Amino acid sequence: MSTNTERHAAGPETPAVPDGETASTGAPASSDTPARSRRRRVPEITYSVLVFIGLLAVWQAVVDLFDVSSVLVPTPTAVVESLIQGLRDGTLITHAMVTLREILIGFGIAVGAALTSAVLITQFRTVERVLFPLLILTQTIPKVAMAPLLIVWFGIGISSKVLTVALIAFFPLLINAILGFRSAAVEQVEMLRSFGASRVQVMRYLQIPSALPHIFAGLEVAVILSVTGAVVAEFVGSSEGLGYLIQATNFTLDVARTFAVIVVLSAVGIALHAVVVRLGRWLVFWTATPVDAAGEV
Repeated sequence: MSTNTERHAAGPETPAVPDGETASTGAPASSDTPARSRRRRVPEITYSVLVFIGLLAVWQAVVDLFDVSSVLVPTPTAVVESLIQGLRDGTLITHAMVTLREILIGFGIAVGAALTSAVLITQFRTVERVLFPLLILTQTIPKVAMAPLLIVWFGIGISSKVLTVALIAFFPLLINAILGFRSAAVEQVEMLRSFGASRVQVMRYLQIPSALPHIFAGLEVAVILSVTGAVVAEFVGSSEGLGYLIQATNFTLDVARTFAVIVVLSAVGIALHAVVVRLGRWLVFWTATPVDAAGEV
């Protein structure tokens, strides 16, 4: 009697549940709120584009409002007009192809030299003790200071530009590659060797797959630095290329065209970076990129 009274006092009677099971108190809670679902449906690049358009609008308004001279800061519309004109007459495309060729050749040399050095350093202790300190020493020398010497030694042709690009892009990729090759678990290496795997087999089946995420992280940095290296070399001495065109337009005070050249340089850098990122997602499909990981949080 007392038990029934306590049940009625506690509230509405709940259905009996067998032992070992838990009663469901309602519909299962969704892990995603409606607002979060809507945010996921909107591409992340949309917000970046909207912010960029807003900055351009503010730039245009400030220049028009304060009547800023076009010699100092041109309006975005003037930059777009100069960009279209340069693309139509072929000036920007011609110089962009020169710079792009310097970037690709220098970047290729840097990739080959960095990966080869990383393999030798991680596989042979003697090479590490001899070669790595020398590589560190060369990196203490500013590359901008080396560019004039390269012009003197190799002339104002493409050779000096390619070497400058290779020197600037080399070291970030080397460090990432070394970290990648050494990221393989020691237990896994010892297990493969206990089964009779050779040094080459351990490298092929374990160390290279472990190193690929680090290598592509280094490639993303190196390809952007390659653009910087090409422009720096063209500043020092050249007769063609986007860096040369920037100096020429600065000399004639054509600031709108200077901004147009910078836009083309940015487009080249973004395109090269996008290619490396896409290639990394295709080859290193088992790891999530930082952007992918952030989207899953």
